[in-house]
Amino acid sequence: MNLFGISSTNATGIGDVLDEIYKHFKEKSIMEEDEDTIKVAIIGKPNVGKSSLINKILGENRVIVSDVPGTTREAIDTFINVEQDKFNFIDTAGIRRHSKITDSIEKYSRIRTLLAIERADICLIMIDATEGVTAQDAKIAGEAHELGKGIIIIINKWDIYEKSTGVLEKYQEKVYNELAYLKYAPMLFISAKTGQRVEKLFPLIKKVAQNNNRRITTGLLNETINEAISIVQPPTDRGKRLKIYYSTQVKAKPPTFVIFVNNKDIFHFSYERYLINQLRNTFDMVGTPIKIIIREK
Repeated sequence: MNLFGISSTNATGIGDVLDEIYKHFKEKSIMEEDEDTIKVAIIGKPNVGKSSLINKILGENRVIVSDVPGTTREAIDTFINVEQDKFNFIDTAGIRRHSKITDSIEKYSRIRTLLAIERADICLIMIDATEGVTAQDAKIAGEAHELGKGIIIIINKWDIYEKSTGVLEKYQEKVYNELAYLKYAPMLFISAKTGQRVEKLFPLIKKVAQNNNRRITTGLLNETINEAISIVQPPTDRGKRLKIYYSTQVKAKPPTFVIFVNNKDIFHFSYERYLINQLRNTFDMVGTPIKIIIREK
């Protein structure tokens, strides 16, 4: 038995106690997580309801919930089994606007959130229904999109939003207009407080995770690309037409394709977007970004 002198008021000696406690925990690396476990990061502004959602899923107050923004400083892993599926929900500290990060704790919370996004397979972008999409929401969503994560947009506090006929559809359209690059992401309107529609979350997460990890055979991929070319011819530049030779998928999470062409300078962004839309129309790609790499043969 070890004795430690501490001061709870000044936090003196607390670190030594924590170090001693840590020695008795079995070490487990993040990299040792079960490959079948779907890792889900819940990200959003402070006080949007991330911890409340996990509490509702668990049916217990496992995570601290407070009206004071920024209560959750660390990323907290919560493992849940639903039938045959395993999930790890990563509750994160909310990211404030960068100009408001004034102390080291807030900076640390931001780093923890970005690390949680990197770890995750799926990111739940939580938006407060009463506030709508903010600039900070767009920045958080952009981080997840750029890292190629599967994305689901969660509109929380829908139970207190004033409703009328067609309001859900109008709200959905407004969100997609403000987050135009996330039109592939499904949107779910919930109340973490009452549990409204929370039960629809698990099958949606599973579907998006499957799509984010989807692989398409080279033959089927080229068949789809060739059909798209026959419908809309590739662009020309100063009399020279773009030629697409063949395509192949090089990785998943997210689905990433290499397209070999005669001149990549002629491959306009608008045609890339067209091909991505054709892939989405042919294959189930809901919830996942698609990346295309252009190379000259």
